[in-house]
Amino acid sequence: MNSVRNCYIHIPFCKKICSYCDFCKLFYDREYISKYLDALQLEIDTYYQGEELDTIYIGGGTPSCLSDSELERLFLILSSFKRSSHCEVTIEANFDSITESKLNICKKYGVNRISFGLESIHSWILEKMGRTLDLDYVHHIISYCKKIGIYNINVDLMYAFLGERLEEVEEDIDFIQSLDVTHISTYSLILEEHTKLYLEKEKSISEELDAKMYEMICSKLSNYQHYEISNFCKDGYSSRHNLCYWRNREYYGFGLGASGYLGDIRYSNTRSITHFLQNKFRYEEEKLNNYDKMEYEVILNLRTKEGISKKSFIDKYSMKLEEVYHYHELVKEGYLVEDEDYLAIPEKYFYLSNEILVRLLEVCCYE
Repeated sequence: MNSVRNCYIHIPFCKKICSYCDFCKLFYDREYISKYLDALQLEIDTYYQGEELDTIYIGGGTPSCLSDSELERLFLILSSFKRSSHCEVTIEANFDSITESKLNICKKYGVNRISFGLESIHSWILEKMGRTLDLDYVHHIISYCKKIGIYNINVDLMYAFLGERLEEVEEDIDFIQSLDVTHISTYSLILEEHTKLYLEKEKSISEELDAKMYEMICSKLSNYQHYEISNFCKDGYSSRHNLCYWRNREYYGFGLGASGYLGDIRYSNTRSITHFLQNKFRYEEEKLNNYDKMEYEVILNLRTKEGISKKSFIDKYSMKLEEVYHYHELVKEGYLVEDEDYLAIPEKYFYLSNEILVRLLEVCCYE
């Protein structure tokens, strides 16, 4: 039996398609959703091996755009999963589609963490994204979550839009902090191909301004733990599901366009709704050798403040980290720090993590 303890579920439907979004998504369609849930149930029945799960993450798309009855049906399908006593169950939601009624359904079926896409409080940025937001309703919904006992709440921020000022990002952060949530995720805008912004030839802001925005965000959120490049949490509230990715652990991925990692295989599901509804779930599989696994380990682990566990590396690959990567020059220059147990990127260089990773992978001597 696999050692997998984590599971991702993709719900691709949205009432609106955001201009920056490159995730697998479709416009909300009641008929399609019914057929989609049928196919999702078959996929789970086919591949799930009965393991006890520590995390379940329902992402999208916009899972909260499902109707009450559709949401209830989704949770009934997911009830086939065995859950550990401490299982973290997360659902993504947007403020323009979540309701008290839907939150009650989430609570009823064991959801104990909600991730809200807020992105910005500024009307011109929301318009550019193709989103709307009622700030009073945001406060109401966050308060209602806490009222019914869902305290583990994440709010997403997106920044670095062309024309955005440093002060506007600061105002976004101030608003999110006023909500007193346990987790904040911050993402610099990336203009992905095939998105509306990319096709409209939107330009990126300067690297200098992007860096200043990131630095300001880190400074403003100093009362949170900066445990991963883009993520901040109060003590004990890191995203255990996302940590499974960053620690290079196995996980199921179910649903349209979902990806998973089981044994020696990383797989991606089809992004074609037609194929998915024909029960043709898997699109491609990548069989990993030891070198591939070690590369994933390094790239993903170094996103976290903790970094790479030297003991875990030996346990997994029967080799010492320093035998595979000659990283001592990077340590000497201060871009990596190490002690007996871990190798990590210091927080002040998180912004340069991509450049540091490129240099580190260049000194790999594994054959």
